[in-house]
Amino acid sequence: MMKIGFIGLGAMGRPMAFNLLAAGFEVFAFDLSEAAVKETEAKGARGCATAGELASKAEAIICSLPNAKIVESVMTGKGGVFENCHEGTIIIDMSSVSPNSTRAMAKKAAQYGVRYLDAPVSGGVSGAAAGTLTIMAGADDETFALVKPIFDVLGKKIYHIGEVGGGDAIKMVNNLLLGCNMAALAEALTLGVRCGLSVETMKEVISVSSGRSYALDAKLEKFIMADQFTGGFAVDLQYKDLGLALEASRDEKVPLPMTAAAMQIYEAARARGQGREDMSSVVKVWEDLTGAKVRGTGQ
Repeated sequence: MMKIGFIGLGAMGRPMAFNLLAAGFEVFAFDLSEAAVKETEAKGARGCATAGELASKAEAIICSLPNAKIVESVMTGKGGVFENCHEGTIIIDMSSVSPNSTRAMAKKAAQYGVRYLDAPVSGGVSGAAAGTLTIMAGADDETFALVKPIFDVLGKKIYHIGEVGGGDAIKMVNNLLLGCNMAALAEALTLGVRCGLSVETMKEVISVSSGRSYALDAKLEKFIMADQFTGGFAVDLQYKDLGLALEASRDEKVPLPMTAAAMQIYEAARARGQGREDMSSVVKVWEDLTGAKVRGTGQ
C-alpha cells in the first residue's frame, strides 16, 4: 500500500484520514490545528510538524483545504510540498477550487516530476465519515488507475471525468445548480406563503411535481420546516462555490446572470451573520423582506 500524506484535517479531511487508517494505509498527517493532528495520531497516523516534512515521507499526498490560495501556499511556499516531495509523488487535491487554478498547479508540479490531479467530492461530512463520497477525478488514465484504490476507500461513486481540471469543473457546475436551486426555493416558498399557501401543502404537491429538486428534498423538512440550521452545507461554502463559477465565467466568457443574482442572496445572508448556518437559512432573508413566516412550520 502507498504511504499517504494527508494535509487538511478539517470536518471533511479528518474522517477521510480515519477511513484510510482503518483500511490499513500508513498515513502521515499535517494541519495547522495541533488538536486535529493529535486526534488523527490517536487513530494511528504519524503527525508531521510541517507540510514539507509530510511531503518528504509520503508517496501520495491528499489535500483537503479551504481555497486555492491556501492550496498554492502549501504547495509552492518555502519549505512546502513541491520542494520536499520525491519525483513521482502523486498529489490529490480534494479541495473545491477553480479548474484553471488546478491546471496551473499541475503545470508547476510537473516541473518537479510530480503528478497532480483534482478530485473534489460530494456527500458532506456524513459521506466522508461513512466512506460513501462521490468523487470526481480529473487525471490522466495512468494516474487515475494508481489512485483508484485510495478512492475506493473514501467513496462509493468514483468518476473519472477526464484530464486535470475536469473534476473541479463538474463539481463547480453541480454546486452552481445547487446554489441557484436553493435560492429559488426560498423565493418560491415565501411567495407561496404570501399567497395563502401553507408550507406543508407546498411540500406535498411540489414533491411530486415538476418543481421538485434536491434542495427541496434535502432542505425543506429537515432544516426550514424544523427551523434549525446547524450542520448541513454552510452559506459561506455555497457562496464560495458560486464565486468559483463566476470566476470561471470570466475566464471562459460565459454570462451567468442567475448565478450572480443567487450569489447576492447568499451575500445578504452572510451580512446577517448566517455564514456558518446551513445554506437553507437564506429563507430568513426573504422572511425579513416580506414578513412571511416560512420557518418552523413543521414543528
